[in-house]
Amino acid sequence: MENVTLKIDNQQVEVAAGTTILEAAKMIGVEIPTLCYLKDLNEIGACRLCVVEIKGAKALEAACLTEVAQDMEVWTNTPSVREARRLNLELIISNHPLECPTCIRNTNCELQKLAGTFGIREVRFPQVSVKRPADRSSPAIIQEPDKCILCRRCVAICSKVQTVNAMAVHNKGSDLLVAPVSQLPLAETACVQCGQCTLVCPTGALYENDQTEEVWAALADPKKHVVVQTAPATRVSLGEELGMEPGAIVTGQMVAGLRRLGFDKVFDTDFSADLTIMEEGSELIHRIQTGGTLPMLTSCSPGWIKFIEHFYPELLPNLSTCKSPQQMLGTLTKTYYAEKAKIDPADIVMVSYMPCTAKKFEAQREEMTDSGYQDVDIVLTTREVGRMLRQSGIDFSSLPDEDYDDPLGISTGAGAIFGATGGVMEAALRTAYELITEEELADINFTAVRGLDGVKEATVEVGELTVKVAVAHSLGYARELLDAVKRGAVDYHFIEIMCCPGGCIGGGGQPIPTNLEIRGKRIAAIYTADERMSLRKSHLNPAIKELYKDFLKEPLGQKSHDLLHTHYTPREKPEPVKVPVAKKVLP
Repeated sequence: MENVTLKIDNQQVEVAAGTTILEAAKMIGVEIPTLCYLKDLNEIGACRLCVVEIKGAKALEAACLTEVAQDMEVWTNTPSVREARRLNLELIISNHPLECPTCIRNTNCELQKLAGTFGIREVRFPQVSVKRPADRSSPAIIQEPDKCILCRRCVAICSKVQTVNAMAVHNKGSDLLVAPVSQLPLAETACVQCGQCTLVCPTGALYENDQTEEVWAALADPKKHVVVQTAPATRVSLGEELGMEPGAIVTGQMVAGLRRLGFDKVFDTDFSADLTIMEEGSELIHRIQTGGTLPMLTSCSPGWIKFIEHFYPELLPNLSTCKSPQQMLGTLTKTYYAEKAKIDPADIVMVSYMPCTAKKFEAQREEMTDSGYQDVDIVLTTREVGRMLRQSGIDFSSLPDEDYDDPLGISTGAGAIFGATGGVMEAALRTAYELITEEELADINFTAVRGLDGVKEATVEVGELTVKVAVAHSLGYARELLDAVKRGAVDYHFIEIMCCPGGCIGGGGQPIPTNLEIRGKRIAAIYTADERMSLRKSHLNPAIKELYKDFLKEPLGQKSHDLLHTHYTPREKPEPVKVPVAKKVLP
């Protein structure tokens, strides 16, 4: 591609033709402010905070939309530019409730940060925000329309990355509104509860349904035995939420911190990830050997499950019948653990600490009561656990490493990599290979299914059997893969699909900001955690062997079927909305 040379603030810079002024300025260390911009996803110039002065231009231009040109001269910090940005920012603030101290995004709000950057102490315009009720219909996500600044980021990520189209722009002019499609309550749309909108919202207009007070109440009740389980991805994100570098591995400190909050037992969802591999791997082998429905699709991502229920109900028979690791551990806690510990399951409160907002939805599904109770009572995200630790005054960085509790706290590296896209597939292949061939794998690292490419595929020789597999993360890429399956264009045996970009490490409940670079660091940390484990294959987990010996008896057996497997049903299919999917783009 041809390069062009221009000047930005009197600094000469050479960039590829087609580069925007915003990106060109970043290359020389000049950060132009934005509120609506998401690279390659939402480049609409709506907020007008990125305006710059261009020699010869009649008016200020939006840097996020304007491409560079040969010999262009740009100024990013003239008096007219500063005044225009300040004016636009004040206009946005005049339509925004001034509730910063009580807002869930206080101190981590892009609007608040820019107001501080520009030294805004008063607004020249009267406050004109219209009072609209918050939408609390969803078990996972709350929308406060009063705090919406009409940036359309949520619309962009929901349509172009997830292809769900649950959020939309309504009306025009002063009546413009960003709200769920058809202005329905969010729970009545095809929203998959993934929470990606909460990660890109610059203010507190979209956020997770905070359940920390429910947990505090349970912890304060002497009659309740409160257990917490921690998902694989949480060990590489909680430190980040509490001020550490992205990708910090804080497994032992996390366990210690949760104990200090008052939890009676701290269990590891990695344990039930290992269990999922035993059940799901056995199911795959059974389907291949008996001519069952193929390709088999993974079933551990609740946002993905709701997506297939809405958009591809004809492929529901392809889903693995396995519950997610969260739900498996909830069921076992109120059956196997309750029996061993001689505790009435009615007195057990199972709290899940997950990177995912959709897990809140999954926990209250009617299918998830096979223990005789609601298997998982409360789900917390990384942001919520961070709040609880800060409220308690715990100095997280000084905590010692502590171990999980037995018997549901023993896990392998295979369970840990569930947190990254491709991890479920890799863990399954490690076990399936050795169960089928009865030989030890020479190299357990299946690197072909790793990484942040939208769709990955591999062919694995398992003894005399050739197994074709594929991995997709984010629902736009999942849609591409499923359409290929429906056309008969592919002949995979096994497909892993994760709802969120990067897998669970990029879940909707993770620290804000979450971007491509941060996801990469979290994934690298997940594989480091795997490498540090003494056991790296699910079928070698001694606690899993004991569970089968004493309780479940065998994979796919009657008790496993009753407690660990389920089915899903079609949901109303939304009217099709034609929006181009952003190819090979993740926010």
